[in-house]
Amino acid sequence: MMKTRFYSVLVLSSIGIFVLSAAAINNSAISNSNKSTGLSDTVRQEPFVAPPGADIIKSPIGTSPEIIGKGEELYSLYCFACHGDTGHGDGPAGGGMNVKPANFHDPKFSKQKEGTIFWKLTNGKGNMPPFKEILKDDQRWQLVAYLKELSKKP
Repeated sequence: MMKTRFYSVLVLSSIGIFVLSAAAINNSAISNSNKSTGLSDTVRQEPFVAPPGADIIKSPIGTSPEIIGKGEELYSLYCFACHGDTGHGDGPAGGGMNVKPANFHDPKFSKQKEGTIFWKLTNGKGNMPPFKEILKDDQRWQLVAYLKELSKKP
Protein backbone atom coordinates (compact mmCIF):
# COMPACT_ATOMS: atom_id res chain seq x y z
CA MET A 1 0.00 0.00 0.00
CA MET A 2 2.74 2.48 0.96
CA LYS A 3 4.73 1.44 -2.08
CA THR A 4 1.75 2.18 -4.38
CA ARG A 5 1.18 5.57 -2.73
CA PHE A 6 4.89 6.40 -3.09
CA TYR A 7 4.86 5.59 -6.81
CA SER A 8 1.60 7.52 -7.35
CA VAL A 9 3.09 10.62 -5.73
CA LEU A 10 6.28 10.18 -7.76
CA VAL A 11 4.37 9.86 -11.05
CA LEU A 12 2.07 12.82 -10.30
CA SER A 13 5.04 14.96 -9.25
CA SER A 14 6.87 14.10 -12.46
CA ILE A 15 3.84 15.00 -14.55
CA GLY A 16 3.45 18.28 -12.65
CA ILE A 17 7.11 19.19 -13.21
CA PHE A 18 6.78 18.33 -16.91
CA VAL A 19 3.64 20.50 -17.31
CA LEU A 20 5.21 23.45 -15.48
CA SER A 21 8.39 23.17 -17.57
CA ALA A 22 6.41 23.09 -20.80
CA ALA A 23 4.39 26.13 -19.74
CA ALA A 24 7.56 28.05 -18.85
CA ILE A 25 9.14 27.21 -22.21
CA ASN A 26 5.96 28.25 -24.05
CA ASN A 27 5.73 31.58 -22.17
CA SER A 28 9.39 32.24 -22.87
CA ALA A 29 8.87 31.58 -26.59
CA ILE A 30 5.85 33.93 -26.70
CA SER A 31 7.74 36.62 -24.83
CA ASN A 32 10.72 36.34 -27.15
CA SER A 33 8.56 36.43 -30.28
CA ASN A 34 6.81 39.57 -29.04
CA LYS A 35 10.14 41.26 -28.32
CA SER A 36 11.52 40.45 -31.72
CA THR A 37 8.50 41.76 -33.64
CA GLY A 38 7.53 44.63 -31.38
CA LEU A 39 3.95 43.39 -31.24
CA SER A 40 3.61 42.84 -27.51
CA ASP A 41 0.72 45.30 -27.16
CA THR A 42 -0.70 45.63 -30.66
CA VAL A 43 -1.87 43.36 -33.43
CA ARG A 44 -1.22 43.89 -37.10
CA GLN A 45 -4.38 44.30 -39.09
CA GLU A 46 -4.94 44.53 -42.79
CA PRO A 47 -5.60 48.12 -43.86
CA PHE A 48 -9.24 49.24 -43.70
CA VAL A 49 -9.94 49.68 -47.40
CA ALA A 50 -13.26 50.60 -48.97
CA PRO A 51 -14.19 48.96 -52.27
CA PRO A 52 -13.47 50.71 -55.56
CA GLY A 53 -16.07 53.34 -56.30
CA ALA A 54 -16.80 54.27 -52.69
CA ASP A 55 -14.61 57.34 -53.03
CA ILE A 56 -16.80 58.87 -55.74
CA ILE A 57 -19.93 58.94 -53.55
CA LYS A 58 -20.73 62.49 -52.46
CA SER A 59 -22.69 63.64 -49.45
CA PRO A 60 -26.32 64.43 -50.33
CA ILE A 61 -26.64 66.76 -47.30
CA GLY A 62 -23.64 69.06 -47.68
CA THR A 63 -21.39 70.44 -44.94
CA SER A 64 -23.10 73.43 -43.33
CA PRO A 65 -22.17 74.48 -39.77
CA GLU A 66 -25.49 72.97 -38.61
CA ILE A 67 -24.65 69.59 -40.18
CA ILE A 68 -21.13 69.64 -38.72
CA GLY A 69 -22.63 70.48 -35.30
CA LYS A 70 -25.00 67.50 -35.50
CA GLY A 71 -22.05 65.34 -36.52
CA GLU A 72 -20.14 66.55 -33.47
CA GLU A 73 -23.04 65.52 -31.22
CA LEU A 74 -23.07 62.07 -32.79
CA TYR A 75 -19.30 61.83 -32.40
CA SER A 76 -19.55 62.53 -28.68
CA LEU A 77 -22.16 59.76 -28.33
CA TYR A 78 -20.69 57.05 -30.55
CA CYS A 79 -17.03 57.76 -31.31
CA PHE A 80 -15.18 59.66 -28.60
CA ALA A 81 -14.83 56.64 -26.27
CA CYS A 82 -12.44 55.01 -28.73
CA HIS A 83 -11.13 57.90 -30.82
CA GLY A 84 -10.83 60.47 -28.01
CA ASP A 85 -12.24 63.95 -27.51
CA THR A 86 -9.96 65.43 -30.14
CA GLY A 87 -9.91 62.47 -32.56
CA HIS A 88 -6.33 61.33 -32.00
CA GLY A 89 -7.35 57.70 -31.38
CA ASP A 90 -6.62 58.01 -27.66
CA GLY A 91 -10.06 57.53 -26.10
CA PRO A 92 -10.48 55.67 -22.81
CA ALA A 93 -11.99 52.57 -24.45
CA GLY A 94 -9.49 52.55 -27.31
CA GLY A 95 -6.47 52.12 -25.04
CA GLY A 96 -7.34 48.52 -24.26
CA MET A 97 -7.78 47.44 -27.87
CA ASN A 98 -5.19 45.35 -29.69
CA VAL A 99 -5.72 47.42 -32.83
CA LYS A 100 -5.59 51.10 -31.98
CA PRO A 101 -8.49 53.31 -33.18
CA ALA A 102 -7.92 55.62 -36.11
CA ASN A 103 -6.32 59.00 -35.57
CA PHE A 104 -8.44 61.42 -37.59
CA HIS A 105 -5.52 63.86 -37.83
CA ASP A 106 -3.31 61.33 -39.60
CA PRO A 107 -2.84 62.25 -43.29
CA LYS A 108 -3.92 58.68 -44.19
CA PHE A 109 -7.34 59.54 -42.81
CA SER A 110 -7.63 63.18 -43.85
CA LYS A 111 -6.81 62.37 -47.49
CA GLN A 112 -9.78 59.98 -47.74
CA LYS A 113 -12.82 61.02 -49.72
CA GLU A 114 -16.13 61.46 -47.92
CA GLY A 115 -17.64 58.43 -49.70
CA THR A 116 -14.85 56.21 -48.39
CA ILE A 117 -15.39 57.42 -44.82
CA PHE A 118 -19.15 56.94 -45.19
CA TRP A 119 -18.59 53.37 -46.41
CA LYS A 120 -16.31 52.60 -43.45
CA LEU A 121 -18.81 54.06 -40.95
CA THR A 122 -21.55 52.01 -42.57
CA ASN A 123 -19.72 48.67 -42.65
CA GLY A 124 -17.18 48.77 -39.82
CA LYS A 125 -14.25 46.40 -39.35
CA GLY A 126 -12.75 44.66 -36.32
CA ASN A 127 -13.41 46.74 -33.21
CA MET A 128 -15.09 49.42 -35.34
CA PRO A 129 -18.80 48.54 -35.38
CA PRO A 130 -20.95 48.87 -38.50
CA PHE A 131 -23.26 51.83 -37.99
CA LYS A 132 -25.72 51.02 -40.79
CA GLU A 133 -28.22 49.58 -38.29
CA ILE A 134 -27.55 52.19 -35.59
CA LEU A 135 -27.49 55.49 -37.51
CA LYS A 136 -29.58 56.67 -40.42
CA ASP A 137 -27.85 57.65 -43.67
CA ASP A 138 -28.15 61.37 -42.88
CA GLN A 139 -26.60 60.83 -39.45
CA ARG A 140 -23.65 58.98 -40.94
CA TRP A 141 -23.18 61.82 -43.43
CA GLN A 142 -23.27 64.29 -40.53
CA LEU A 143 -20.51 62.30 -38.86
CA VAL A 144 -18.50 62.33 -42.09
CA ALA A 145 -18.83 66.12 -42.28
CA TYR A 146 -17.66 66.47 -38.68
CA LEU A 147 -14.75 64.04 -39.12
CA LYS A 148 -13.54 65.87 -42.22
CA GLU A 149 -13.70 69.15 -40.27
CA LEU A 150 -12.00 67.59 -37.23
CA SER A 151 -9.17 66.22 -39.39
CA LYS A 152 -8.25 69.79 -40.41
CA LYS A 153 -7.47 70.76 -36.81
CA PRO A 154 -4.04 70.11 -35.26
